[in-house]
Amino acid sequence: MASTAPTRQTRLATVLLVLVTAIWGSTFFLIRDLLEHVPTTDFLSVRFSIAAVVMLLVFRRQTLALRSRDLRLGLALGAVYGVAQVLQTTGLETTDASVSGFITGTYVVLTPVLAAVILRERIGPPTWAAVALATLGLAILSLRGLSIGTGEAVTLASAVLYAAHIVALGRWSTPQTAVGLAAVQATAIAIITSAAALPDGLILPQGSTQWASLLYMAIVAGAAALWAQTWAQAHLTATRAAIVMALEPVFAALFAVALGGESLTGRMLFGGALVVAAMYLVELAPRAGSGANALEDPPAEALHHDV
Repeated sequence: MASTAPTRQTRLATVLLVLVTAIWGSTFFLIRDLLEHVPTTDFLSVRFSIAAVVMLLVFRRQTLALRSRDLRLGLALGAVYGVAQVLQTTGLETTDASVSGFITGTYVVLTPVLAAVILRERIGPPTWAAVALATLGLAILSLRGLSIGTGEAVTLASAVLYAAHIVALGRWSTPQTAVGLAAVQATAIAIITSAAALPDGLILPQGSTQWASLLYMAIVAGAAALWAQTWAQAHLTATRAAIVMALEPVFAALFAVALGGESLTGRMLFGGALVVAAMYLVELAPRAGSGANALEDPPAEALHHDV
C-alpha cells in the first residue's frame, strides 16, 4: 500500500499544477485591462506585496519553522523569480505580447536542458517528444512573426530564469518546507518588484473593479498559486512540471474566448491540441516508459534533498 503513495501524490501534484496554470491563464485579460491604468512594475509591486503579507500571516508558523538554509533557498528562489518578472516586463515594452508569450514559453525547452546540465538528469526520448510538441503548440498559439532585438533578448533572459526557478524548485522543494518556502519566495519577489517600481513613484489602482482584479491576482493567482506550485514541484520532476505549465497559454486563450470577447480560431484549436498532447505524453510515459525516463515520478528519497 505504501508503494502507491508516491504515484497518488504525483497525480495530485499534476492536477494541482494544471489548476495553477488555469488560474494564471484566467488573469491575462484582467491584467490587460488593469495595465491600461497602472504601470506594469507598479502592478507587480502591489500584487506581490499583498501576496507576501497574506502568506506571512496565514503561514507564519510554517515560515518560522524553516531552517536557515531553507530561508536562504526561499530568498534565492524568490529573487530569481522576481528578476524574471522584471525582465519579462522590460522586454514587453519593445516586444509584441504574442512574441513575448512564445519566448517566455521557451522555458519548456530550457528546463530539461538545465536539468540535464546542472542536475545531471538523463532526458529520455519521450521527454523530448513532449517538449517538442509543447513548444510547437506554443508557437502556433502565439507567433505572428518573429524578429530578434533587445526586447526579445531580455525576454529570453527571463525565460532562462523561469526555467532555473523550476529546476531549483523541483530539486530542493520538499513537502515539509513547501508552505514556508512559498511565503519566503513571495517576500523576495515583493522586494525585487518594489525596488523596480518605487524610483518612479507608485501608482495604485482606482475604483472597486480595478482593486477586485488586483486582489484576485494577488491572493488567488499570487499567494495561492505560488504555494500550490511549490508544493506540486516537491512531487514532480522539473521537466514534467514545465510541460504541465505549458498549458497556461491554452487556458489564457480559452478564457479570452469565453470572457474576453475574442474569437475562437483554428490556430488556437491546433496549438492548444498540441500542448494538451504533450501533457498526455507526460502522463503516459511514466506508465509505459523505462526506468531511465526523466518524466518518471521521482522516488520518495528524491523528495528530501538538502541544500
